[in-house]
Amino acid sequence: MNQRIMPKDAKVYVAGHNGLVGSAIVRQLQKQGYQNLLTCDHKALDLTCQAEVFAFFEREQPDYVFLSAAKVGGIYANSQYPADFCYDNLMIAANVIEAAYRAKVKKLLFLGSSCIYPKLCPQPIKEEFLLSSALEPSNEGYAIAKIAGLALCRFYRKQHGCDFIAAMPTNLYGINDNFHPQNSHVLPALIRKFHEAKTNGDDHVTVWGSGTPLREFLYVDDLAEAVVHLMNHYCGESHVNIGTGKDVSIAELAGIIADVVGFHGKIEYDASKPDGTPRKLLDVSLLTSLHWTYTTELKQGIQRTYDWYKSQTTLPEK
Repeated sequence: MNQRIMPKDAKVYVAGHNGLVGSAIVRQLQKQGYQNLLTCDHKALDLTCQAEVFAFFEREQPDYVFLSAAKVGGIYANSQYPADFCYDNLMIAANVIEAAYRAKVKKLLFLGSSCIYPKLCPQPIKEEFLLSSALEPSNEGYAIAKIAGLALCRFYRKQHGCDFIAAMPTNLYGINDNFHPQNSHVLPALIRKFHEAKTNGDDHVTVWGSGTPLREFLYVDDLAEAVVHLMNHYCGESHVNIGTGKDVSIAELAGIIADVVGFHGKIEYDASKPDGTPRKLLDVSLLTSLHWTYTTELKQGIQRTYDWYKSQTTLPEK
């Protein structure tokens, strides 16, 4: 299967363009000169509805597809509504991938999630560790749906010769992130917590857990650059890990965020709260061999994210 670069006038469909990842992919494509972009929000197109998806692809005939749409949520939502997360994400993957095959899309890239890997996985995590042991129970439904999407890309390649590929990003953050106090991920949650503490004049911030777990973070615009690079330079069967290849402790992360925000109080840790997996670091050897590495360092990315957050919030500065 010969690798072909996306022409600048190609019709490119970004599914999930309003989300953290999809909006970054749109920004990256525009930055690289792709102007014939196709987007459609959930009100106009329900990706869980096969008839709507098939009609959309038949009508629009996109050349390339970035499948970043997903039903997402935090630990609480995933553990309370596993059927919803499994069903919706299975339907999105199955409908879009089959529709792309029927419409003879030249290439499709499907985005997975770090939860596809086993809960207790050797570190750093290689692509071949997928399905080597049990998943994290709290988001098993979501993970199984994402694993099915990766597998579908591989099966359509094997059976139909489709140039469908998949990528597996590490923890992402950046512009258009979710800063909800209960439902957001750790990095945006800490940005909000430190910002509100600074605004309210609090003398300390309490961080959940011991602060010792190690996590990897990638700025979402770097992720977008990586997936466009893969679309143009990769056509293999294996999914590709996307990350920085290095991690920080939650305590180090909290310190960086406090510095960026300008919070000078005390940082305390509530060890009675769960830490989660001790470490989750991706092996990015395959990605590096494809001549792509990240460029946004963590503090720089957090500064950009915080600046955007301040531009969106109505909380007064003190």
